[in-house]
Amino acid sequence: MAKKVSRGDSGHDPSSGFNQRKVRAYNERLVLSLIRRYGALAKSEITRRSGLSAQAVSVIIGELENDGLLLRCEPIRGRVGQPSIPMTLNPDGVYSFGLKIGRRSADLLLIDFVGAIRKSIHITYPYPMPEVILAFAVQGIKDFSLRVAQENLDKIAGIGIAMPFELWEWEEKVGVSKGTMDVWKSFDFTTELEAATGLPSFTQNDGTAACGAELAFGRGMEFSDFIYIFVGTFIGGGIALNNSIYSGRTRNAGALGSLPICLPENLVDENPSQLVDFASLFFLEKMLIDKGLEPNLLQQPSYDWTELGDILEQWLNMAARYIALAIASASAIIDFEVAIIDGTLPSNIREILIDKVREVIDKQNWKGITLPVVLEGSLGAQARALGGASLPLFIRYLLDQNVLFKTM
Repeated sequence: MAKKVSRGDSGHDPSSGFNQRKVRAYNERLVLSLIRRYGALAKSEITRRSGLSAQAVSVIIGELENDGLLLRCEPIRGRVGQPSIPMTLNPDGVYSFGLKIGRRSADLLLIDFVGAIRKSIHITYPYPMPEVILAFAVQGIKDFSLRVAQENLDKIAGIGIAMPFELWEWEEKVGVSKGTMDVWKSFDFTTELEAATGLPSFTQNDGTAACGAELAFGRGMEFSDFIYIFVGTFIGGGIALNNSIYSGRTRNAGALGSLPICLPENLVDENPSQLVDFASLFFLEKMLIDKGLEPNLLQQPSYDWTELGDILEQWLNMAARYIALAIASASAIIDFEVAIIDGTLPSNIREILIDKVREVIDKQNWKGITLPVVLEGSLGAQARALGGASLPLFIRYLLDQNVLFKTM
């Protein structure tokens, strides 16, 4: 009678090879993520931070270098023993597309492995429709791919899409009749884009994506916890906790635009006002229309917003007041280290807005809570598309930020 083989016996376990491959892939991601987070690192430093053996690190680095994902830096001399050779990410090791779908515009960009933008294009529209944006993205990806060296085409990790959830819910504020954008309810944009391009496609809420970009490529290198606010056509945001994006149960955590703002006249209203109603650029557009001015001025890159005078000042004061209230509300729940404000506003206007938010915070008595330091974001209008582009990189090559700190 044949002897039964259990997992504790010396017989072959068909899962063992798979598990070994999973561990090896995890360790490779860990090494890449450590280098991305901390910059060029020598093998000894990678060994210390990762908890892996020196031999394992040496093997992993050799494989990643052979795969074109790592580059050797100049040797560091002057210490006892052999000079150490730091390893850094190869910018040309991997590429990724990012697509931002906004209420007024869309952006497509191509980034390299270190997050540098290699190519980008932009389109504007009165309101977003899937067929128009899909055609824009497919043609843009085709054009970009033609300009990429043939040997680099296989290095494209995929497409990350940053877009608002339930776009059809914003018809009234976008200024179109009810039902115009219902097509979004049944249009699976991610699936359609993947089918049209043959590239793996991933989707994330636009505010969360922008927050992720700041965490990965911006001030997230300095701060592990922050509330993130992005001022665009509609204000939005995200939450970073313990060096990781917190997206929540429905992947919509940090939806600051939906934060209720209770004014005296609507304390008992069934539909209370929200932050999006006052601190968004669409409200500034509405103010321009009320004064007989052209709202498309805000879409023109060369236009000097300071020419708007009192209209801009009124909007900035109002937006600053409600953004400060939003920061206070968020801080009552989570003790954030900093609040980062970014957006599509010109940099000089963004600085004015941030200064006004600080003024509101400084003047108020916030009993029982300590508000975070308010800082300016580092990525500007491209934050959402950059966040989208980072999705394929993290999904295929890197680890979530908080894993790095569990290994140290």
